[in-house]
Amino acid sequence: MTTAMTQTPNKRTTLPILRWQLRSGLRGLIGWSIGLALALLLYLPVYPSVQSPQLSDMINSLPKQMSGTLGLDRIATGAGYTQATYFGLLGFLLAAMACIIWGSQAIAGAEDSGQLELTLSHAVSRGQYALESFVTLVVRILALSATTVVVLLLLNSPSELSLTAGNIVTATVAWSGLALVAGSTALAVGSMTGRPNWSIGAGAAITVAGYAFDAVSKSSSSLRWLSNISPYSWAFGDDPLSTGRGWGGIALLGGLSIVLFGLGYWVFCRRDLHG
Repeated sequence: MTTAMTQTPNKRTTLPILRWQLRSGLRGLIGWSIGLALALLLYLPVYPSVQSPQLSDMINSLPKQMSGTLGLDRIATGAGYTQATYFGLLGFLLAAMACIIWGSQAIAGAEDSGQLELTLSHAVSRGQYALESFVTLVVRILALSATTVVVLLLLNSPSELSLTAGNIVTATVAWSGLALVAGSTALAVGSMTGRPNWSIGAGAAITVAGYAFDAVSKSSSSLRWLSNISPYSWAFGDDPLSTGRGWGGIALLGGLSIVLFGLGYWVFCRRDLHG
């Protein structure tokens, strides 16, 4: 769902790197947006059919810790079902994958292919390239978020989810912040190392670790502290789709993303590029 960047940006245009990356990656962005829409269309319309006494009995028969960790104890409500199936699972994985790929391609991928050196030779500074690459990542996430909000609003009534528009927006912002952390990690490590594989590995690691820490923190009261260092818990710990709360966690996600980008920016502007 990505496309290679084969043309060189024109320094004379406004925000040349942003425009270039958005234009060359448009098909990939459309592909990921379609994937998210299909995920919503796959899960949400079946919500009315899963509300049965048999399913409730099955969930109640599971150990409480297991059902809590998997989020099965909340699927009786439209908000809980949407959180468990989309925001907390498939939608989260798709968004994280997209952002990790985008983050790794922006600098590490371009450097590995030789495109970065060519671009920087056209009077584009390293700082400008890095900053506009980060802005590109944010713009792409906004596009994925808009897709999610629109499709959710369209499916809300037919699927009997009873979601409020404000809570949908809050949950989507939290989900977007989580995806931004994954993408920012990949971008930062790529900026510091110029290695696409390291960039992807770092983005995947923080994504998996965040999810795992959240799950483990729910399994035992003695491990509850793990939620404090889990970006996944920051995003969804206050259950924003049900409560509309969670802006503190969203601020943490945004702050972490900025710090990660700042570290990558600082190293990128000072290190030698790979030949």
